[in-house]
This record gives sequence, C-alpha cells and structure tokens, in this order.
Amino acid sequence: MDTVSELGTVFASFLICQVLFHFVSSWFSAKVSCFNDLSLEKKIDWNSRVVSTCHSLVVGVFSLYIFFFDEAAIADPLWGDSLLGNVNIAITTGYLISDLLLLILYWRAIGDIVYAVHHCTVLYACCLVLKEGILAYIGNFRLIAELSTPFVNQLWFFKTLKYSKSSKAYIINGVLMTVMFFIVRIAVIPNFYYLIYRVYATKAYIRIGLLTQYSWVGSCIVLDVMNVIWMIKMTMGWVHLSQLLILQEKATRSPPHNREFD
Repeated sequence: MDTVSELGTVFASFLICQVLFHFVSSWFSAKVSCFNDLSLEKKIDWNSRVVSTCHSLVVGVFSLYIFFFDEAAIADPLWGDSLLGNVNIAITTGYLISDLLLLILYWRAIGDIVYAVHHCTVLYACCLVLKEGILAYIGNFRLIAELSTPFVNQLWFFKTLKYSKSSKAYIINGVLMTVMFFIVRIAVIPNFYYLIYRVYATKAYIRIGLLTQYSWVGSCIVLDVMNVIWMIKMTMGWVHLSQLLILQEKATRSPPHNREFD
C-alpha cells in the first residue's frame, strides 16, 4: 500500500467520522431514543460514542480476520506486507485524529486526559506502522481490543437513558462487556509478550532498529497498564453492584412491619 493510498484512507476515515458525529448520529439517535431531550454535553458525548462504536466494529472484525486468515501477515509478523492490515491501521489513524480533534473542541463536555493519552499512544503506534511499513500484524493484533468498545459504550447509553442497574438489559450488557474486555484486552497479554519473546534478537527484529523496537514495546506497555487499571475498576464496579443487588433483594424479601404489635 503506497503512501498516497494510505493518506487517502486516513483522510476518508477522518471525514466519515466527522460526518457521523456532526450529522448522522444526531439524526439516527433522535429516531430511536430520547436523544433530543438530552443536554448539549450529553449529546456531544453520545455522538462521540456512536462514532467510537462504528469504528470499533469495523476495525475489530477486520483485525480478527487478519489475525486468523491473512497469510502475508501471519507468515511474517514483523515485516509481512498486509494490504488489509495497512488499510485497517489507516482507518484507525483517521478515527483517532478525528476523535482527538473532537476532544479538544469539546473538552468541557468529553475531555479526559486518560483518553487523550490513550489516543496519542495508539496514534503514535499507528503512524509508526504506516510510515515504516512494518508491524502490520502486530498492530492489528492490538486492534482486536476494540471489540470490547461497543459494550463499554452501550453501558454509557443505558446509564444516560436511566436504565435501572438491576434491569436485564443492563446486567446482560455488563456481563458481556466484562467478559469481552477480559478476553480481548487482558487474556491476550501473555500471548502478545510471548510473541515478542519469540522474535526478540532475530534478524528480522534487529532490522527494525532500536527506536522502533522501544517505541513498539513501550507503547504496548502503556496501553496494557491502562487496560489492567480499567479491568480492576470494572471488577470493583461489579462487586459494588452485586452488593447493592443483594441488599435490594433482602429488602424485598423482608416482611412488612406490623404496627399492631407496636
């Protein structure tokens, strides 16, 4: 994939994300929910999450396909020239630039320093892949993590729409979110670093150069630390919710107070 094609894909992704945010999301959301009743800040956050969900579904599915079936990428994880892999990285690059721009423009509504650091780290890694023409398989392996994002966003939608935490929809989505987050962001960590161990000090690895080696591994460490912290917070949230549900269940089963015996 040449530079012109990569830049074209990045720009197209950026443009589509902006159109989704400013036009499509508001129109569609108003048709299927009480979107028009939300505050301006909530509308901005809502639209941002709609774009995030669309992006995660596209790149997540592509990443899974590349991981299992892209022969060029699988045969050489470091230098394999994968057309679909580069396209997927370019799509993510355009989305990240778009979302960072929105974070800056609407900082009061959706600004978050943790997400800004996360986006900048991933953006740096994506630019490294596209610029150097290497690590397409590794980059797409990391993008499998995006498959947990739709469930995270859906949880926010439920909260915004004031769904009860004890409702079936809320609980089912929460369980799926936690399981998916663990599978695609935490459980894959040992496999990823084992892959690094296998290629470490090989000729293909040395050819990458020290700067790229440190950038690749360093950015992945930052992301994994953040994922572990989010997983811990998610688990603590489930423990707290379980305690609340147990207390509610006990309160429901408790016999009513009989005033005749006062």
